Formats: sequence, C-alpha cells, structure tokens
Amino acid sequence: MTSGFIPADRQKRIQRLLQERGVVKVTDLSSLLGVSEITIRRDLDTLERNGELERTHGGAVYNQRMRIEPRYAQKDAIHREEKEAIGRAAAKLVEAGDTLLINSGSTTKQVIRSLKMSQARIITSNLGAVIEAQESEMELILIGGLLRSQSNSLVGSLATLSLQQVYGNKAFIGVDGLSVKYGLTTPILEEAEIAREMIRRTPGPVIVVADSSKLSVVSNFMTAPIDQVDMLVTDQGLNNEFREELEKIGIKVIIADLNPQI
Repeated sequence: MTSGFIPADRQKRIQRLLQERGVVKVTDLSSLLGVSEITIRRDLDTLERNGELERTHGGAVYNQRMRIEPRYAQKDAIHREEKEAIGRAAAKLVEAGDTLLINSGSTTKQVIRSLKMSQARIITSNLGAVIEAQESEMELILIGGLLRSQSNSLVGSLATLSLQQVYGNKAFIGVDGLSVKYGLTTPILEEAEIAREMIRRTPGPVIVVADSSKLSVVSNFMTAPIDQVDMLVTDQGLNNEFREELEKIGIKVIIADLNPQI
C-alpha cells in the first residue's frame, strides 16, 4: 500500500486531522492516507516525539499547549455550566466529617460552593472559598501565604508550611492540563507546588476536577504524575479513547450531569 505523500506531508495532514477531531485512529488514518498501519504508527511515534500528540492504544489524541495563564475572571466565565455540574458531582463524594484539601481554581470553587451545606472541613488556598463559606455549615481553613491575584489564591513558603501541619482524607485538585503521559500540569510553578503538597498530604483519594477542555492539555510545570490520581470528575465532552486510557491505569472516571433531575 503506497500513497503520493512523503512522510513530512503525511504527518502534516495527520496534525491537521488531530486539530480538527481531537482524536484519530490508526485504522482510519491508514485508509484515508493510503498507507499501511505500520507506516501510520511510525508517523504517530515521530509526532509524539515532537510533542504534537499523545499515543493511545489504537491511535492518538491531540496535545494542546497552555503556556500563559488566563486571568481568574476569564477562567471563571468559560465552561461555567460544565464546572457547576462537576462541582455538584464532586460534592457527592464527600461525607460528613471529611477533611478536604482543595487548591485554587474556578472549578474547585464550584466544588466548594456545592459543599456549603455539608459538615466537612475544607483546607484551601482558594480565596473564592471565603464568599462560599458565608452562611454555610462547612468549616473553612485558609492556608495563608502570599496572595496571587491572577489566580485568586494563596501560594509561597508560608502556604506550603501550613500544609505540612495537616492531613486530608480527600483532595480535590483543579488543573490546567491533564495528560496520561505528562500528568497534571499548570503554567505557574507556585500553583504546582501547592497542589503537589496537597496531594502529598492526602493519604486518601486524590480527585481531579476538570472540564473536558483541560484534558490532553500540557503546560509548563508538572504538579504530579498521572499515577497519583484516583478519580477524575469531568463533563460529557470527554472522548471515549481518552477515558479508556485513564481507566486502563486505574483511574475512576465520573461524568457530571449537566441537567440533573430536580
């Protein structure tokens, strides 16, 4: 089986298809480009080495890059319905008396909002929790530290020191990127350090909360490798191939319902 494409041209076509679809399969590419599956696998291996994609068992997913952190107000406004649904689904995993470590982010703020009437203790770097804690039943502890207005959060050595005095039995971690190969990532070193310490201080399950736009995204600083994650709560935009890869390595995936029955 041959085609008129040289490898570089064929790989550019694969890149364009990935950008359009998000996911491609070896069998489909082989048929579309008129080359053998072995040739397609070689192309995918080359593109993965170049950081353009992430291989899956039967194909590849597109690796998006996040190099610059959006402002908090901007992040809070996008995918709002999905984040609210994720917050509700995540809150169902909490039991009375739980001590929760929760990092910064617009999605984790929705988790905290959904916990207003729970009898849980929340230890957090997320300043948005202050408003959510008003007229609520939860116990709120801010970790202290240096204010980052860009992310509406607390970071730095004092924040890390505070976390070293506590343990949580569950952690809810928001991310800017989640990848099977590259793990949990963020564009800000200080945010990665806080989330990493929260994971370290949690002997119980580590639960990532992220809308589907964050999946297969890779940013500059690694918070933790993927094998430190126990669960992912996300929305219906998660593609089946990516879900299969996560479940294969033992991560439980929970899909939030955007239209819960009242």
